[in-house]
Amino acid sequence: MAKQLTIDFVSDIACPWCAIGLSSLQLALSRLSDAVDAQIAVHPFELNPEMEPGGEAIVDYLGKKYGRTPEQIAETQAMIRERGESVGFTFGPRTRVYNTFDAHRLMHWAGIEGRQLALKMALLRAYHGDGKDPSDHEVLVEAARSVGLDAAEARDVLQSGRYADDVRAEEQKYQNLGIHSVPAIIFNQRYLVSGGQPVETFEQAIQQILSEA
Repeated sequence: MAKQLTIDFVSDIACPWCAIGLSSLQLALSRLSDAVDAQIAVHPFELNPEMEPGGEAIVDYLGKKYGRTPEQIAETQAMIRERGESVGFTFGPRTRVYNTFDAHRLMHWAGIEGRQLALKMALLRAYHGDGKDPSDHEVLVEAARSVGLDAAEARDVLQSGRYADDVRAEEQKYQNLGIHSVPAIIFNQRYLVSGGQPVETFEQAIQQILSEA
């Protein structure tokens, strides 16, 4: 009989390693489908909370934040594309970094509607795969529609500012727990795995957690 497993996935749409980590985690769970019945909940984290409307060029942003040269950034992006391909996620022409607060508000609503994980993947593909602006309400509404959510209600959520306090409260909760980088994956509210780990690492971690349950 499959064992229950709760997974809290703390992440940001702007984070490429979150796309890799979530894809890798889902592959690990598919390999263990006979042994585990997992429920994934997505939680907000903002890498760029002060980002201005319209975003910023990735080269400029990473250069200022981490002191990286354009050559170093290109090397890292090539490595990220390779890692993505290994877990079935295709990275495309992503050239800018954007604010993601409204996207997190929409995902909070999607969680109430039971479509949170599907919307998360749709938004990761829209940004990292297609280079779309995840702060653009039309991009967000289209992503919601693509996973079976009501487009008119999605637009109302975005225009009304709903769930802003809920998102900020969740962000603060996980910061208070000591999470300052993402992805952060918490199993059964007890075990933490950080980063875009390989499938095998997640698989081994889950097996160990199940053996201790």
